Amino acid sequence: MITVLSGGTGGAKFIQGLAQVVPPENLSIIVNTGDDLTWWGLHVSPDLDSVMYGLAGILSPERGWGIDGETFACLETARRLGLPAWFQLGDRDLALHLARTEMLRSGRKLDQATAEIAQRHGIRAAILPMSNDRVETRVLTDGGELNFQEYFVREHYRPEPLGVRFVGAEDAQPAPGVLRAIAEAEAILIAPSNPITSVGPILSVPGIREAIRQTQAPIAAVSPIVSDAAVSGPAAALMRCAGLDVSCRGVASAYRDFLNVLIADDRDRNSDLALNLNIPVHFCDTMMTSDEVKTELARETLSALKNFYYKEVVAS
Repeated sequence: MITVLSGGTGGAKFIQGLAQVVPPENLSIIVNTGDDLTWWGLHVSPDLDSVMYGLAGILSPERGWGIDGETFACLETARRLGLPAWFQLGDRDLALHLARTEMLRSGRKLDQATAEIAQRHGIRAAILPMSNDRVETRVLTDGGELNFQEYFVREHYRPEPLGVRFVGAEDAQPAPGVLRAIAEAEAILIAPSNPITSVGPILSVPGIREAIRQTQAPIAAVSPIVSDAAVSGPAAALMRCAGLDVSCRGVASAYRDFLNVLIADDRDRNSDLALNLNIPVHFCDTMMTSDEVKTELARETLSALKNFYYKEVVAS
């Protein structure tokens, strides 16, 4: 049993590769919901949807989010009618949000709605929202405080981030199945997602970080930073504002209380920042530029964990 902590774009790609080397029914994916928002009266869960679309084989490879071959007729009509249109929902994507919102209105919890939607997409892996309670990622910038989608999508992460907080996290509880997925895991993987605003919200829910610290399963994280830059998105700026190096060392520092192995890109193989870490570092191609590379990254990650576990057993 493999448990993965994941955000959206990079995490969805990594999980696509992982599903090629691990039976999907042996996968549990705990997904960030700090990015969720209400849009046109609908409950939108961008990271849950990206992971779901990735496992269903319909994720857009060009955008890394939304559905492949999507159309945007509703969005264009909404724009002409004067509705806000900076958050781009495709037509088929919109149908999912309508279904989710109706399920929630009828009394289902987010984990129940997610499981039902995943089943209807033919997905055998367990996709678990981090919490059924509302946790909102907010970014303090030099122009004021924004929710994550305002910062990331509307403002194209141009404002300088000064801090990040997870509103509601202190009162949230892990969604059903989350702590069990951690406790029963034979390995735990941190996807190449933003450590601050993708994995950070998951770890902010009381009980989750503690469960990961206590597990006997080996834990690996795939770095979303190559050299001194993020593969995509605002991870670099957000890591700086959190006081972390924009490097694989900074990624390891974000998970320093539980991480066993760091997976870093080949481009960092000769980096002093990578070579002088206090944990094993495994180097490979992490850029996921094709389905073959996604699958190979998953294999490399599991192999690195297996080698770590074998050495630990022998040493003990």
